Amino acid sequence: MARSNNRSLVHSFRVQILVTLLLGVLFPTLVRLDFQLASAQTPFYLNMLIWTTLAAFGGLLLYRRVLAVPGAGPGYLILPTYTASYLVVILVLFFFRLDYSRTILALSYFLLVSWMMFSVFVLRPKKLLQFAVVPGGRVERLKGIPTATWNYLRSPDEPLSACDGVIVDLRIDLSDRWARFIADATLAGTPVFHVKEIEESLTGQVEIEHLSENNLGSLNPNEAYLELKIIVDWLLAALSLVVLLPVFLLVALAIKLDSPGEVMFRQSRQGYRQKPFRIFKFRTMMTDPPGLAVDNGGSGDEGNHAEIDRAITRPGDNRITRVGRFLRRTRLDELPQILNILRGEMSWIGPRPEATVLSAWYDAELPFYSYRHIVRPGITGWAQVNQGHVADVNDVHKKLHYDFYYIKNFSFWLDVTIFFMTIKVILSGHGSK
Repeated sequence: MARSNNRSLVHSFRVQILVTLLLGVLFPTLVRLDFQLASAQTPFYLNMLIWTTLAAFGGLLLYRRVLAVPGAGPGYLILPTYTASYLVVILVLFFFRLDYSRTILALSYFLLVSWMMFSVFVLRPKKLLQFAVVPGGRVERLKGIPTATWNYLRSPDEPLSACDGVIVDLRIDLSDRWARFIADATLAGTPVFHVKEIEESLTGQVEIEHLSENNLGSLNPNEAYLELKIIVDWLLAALSLVVLLPVFLLVALAIKLDSPGEVMFRQSRQGYRQKPFRIFKFRTMMTDPPGLAVDNGGSGDEGNHAEIDRAITRPGDNRITRVGRFLRRTRLDELPQILNILRGEMSWIGPRPEATVLSAWYDAELPFYSYRHIVRPGITGWAQVNQGHVADVNDVHKKLHYDFYYIKNFSFWLDVTIFFMTIKVILSGHGSK
């Protein structure tokens, strides 16, 4: 993704390295030593310098890496990324029973998080990205993206002012003068972006309206990461099931006391490679009379409009129970899907699985909809953290743009970013119904 050349000096990588070294490593150690440098040569403090360096720079590198993903706002990523880095170091120290100073680690964490918050919310420039746009092709579409300023050039003889890059539709035939203009911009150190590349980067979506069968090849997910992710998903699910068992019991008790019916809700969903499976969730709605679907819908004739209507959860749906509203807002109703992960039907992160009746409806209305099933569905995903819960065909059409972006950029770092963004969504209750 393009980055602004107008950033202040404090946001340069070199300055961030220097600040991390001073505030995150040296100063906390000196405070613990009461600024007696001679004591710093003991093995204990030398080891603490190493571990504090790993935690501090681990947080910085993790923050900068996930910040490169479109839609990853700099403010709310600071706390989770640095917390994750320091927590990993503390767990290693605790697991191997190594001596460490809580004072040094706590002060290092506090100083770095405080500095990063200050640099982002106070010192960070408020200017939008600025791009020069070569006329022709599909560049007019960029006007609908509000996160950047677009300067549409009129002539190749027009001087190129300072900007974050030049945007051009490389699929059109450019005149010799425009081709020379682009070459000169590149030689001058100004990055040149294809219009499709910058659209995807700034919106976090992949356009599907003009996809062809040949385009689908570029959307194939990384097979090696697919296999690795299955193993990691299963291990994390097994560990989570043990740790969260008390939470399962408390939620089950609350559901039982709040309304009559089963604790668990099961529904047929469209899964990996279009294989249907039964999803597990905590029940959040009143049980329907016999013969009708429960919660978000059930099975039945896929062409039946009433069946589709019952499968859709609408804002303020009066079927949702009191406990159910809390479970939906906090996403606790999704916890039983850990069982689906253990069964190999789902992943922690991926496109949200739809009810089979809805999936059939969307597949009939939207081109390439079924392609989203090329990866395992997830409890959370790129579309969920950016858009929230949707059911209308037009909204699902937009959701598909997010799903395709996830598939095209399928990677560990995108999953890490979604994880951190999910924490924000849970805390804010965004997108719940």
